[in-house]
Amino acid sequence: MPQRADGGGIGDRRLADKVVLVTGASSGIGQSIAVACARAGADLAITYRGNKEGAEETAGLVRRLGRRIELRQLDLRTPTAAAELAADLSRSYDRIDAWINNAGADILTGAGARLSRTEKLDLVLDVDVRGTVFASWAAVDLMRNQASGGVIINMSWDHVEQGMAGENPVLYSVAKGAILSFSRSLARDVAPDIRVNVLAPGFIATAFEGEAPEGWRRHVVDLTPLRRWGTPDDVAGAAVFLASDEAAFLTGQVIMVNGGVVM
Repeated sequence: MPQRADGGGIGDRRLADKVVLVTGASSGIGQSIAVACARAGADLAITYRGNKEGAEETAGLVRRLGRRIELRQLDLRTPTAAAELAADLSRSYDRIDAWINNAGADILTGAGARLSRTEKLDLVLDVDVRGTVFASWAAVDLMRNQASGGVIINMSWDHVEQGMAGENPVLYSVAKGAILSFSRSLARDVAPDIRVNVLAPGFIATAFEGEAPEGWRRHVVDLTPLRRWGTPDDVAGAAVFLASDEAAFLTGQVIMVNGGVVM
């Protein structure tokens, strides 16, 4: 299918009349997922924590595609925030068909990169692990009251399957490995009405790639059988597939969007 720069295919209607929630959709992968879902025919709800300007940009892209979108501020470190979000959205939409837990802590760039090792660990445990668990529970409670059930998509990391040296990779392995294990068990717990799957991106050209040394960027290309960094649109395409009825017989599965670095 021909692709557009915003991550959706021309004439793509795989999510027609569905409602999709994407957390952390103010930039990068989350923004690309939201726009791709809209191009595939979905109405959107998106969340952001601090980047309201980015969230408004995402909303503008979605509205230009003729789809409805609701914005909500969300701090996943607050245990009740996801449940409150679900209750709020149930008043705005008659259902949420797919809940995509994209939001995560950044310990690679900006202020996060300057944190101590312990502070980074606390942050990824609070946001990535506890936040994903709380949000998934909120999604389950919401979807169990829907006749059509629903889909939950959580975000892991490809290298949790083989490991990677370094302080930040070790910390991400703690968080993203926990998300992967949790999602597989949750998939068994909530079947057959709710499907739970996992996206595990590899080296994706987001803010981290832009700040990485040229030598490291070339090293990633050399490591990758498909000979390039991935893009947020690459991840978005896989998210649209998992949210669609084309993936109706998939649950508890992991799609590694990584150009073959980990197989």
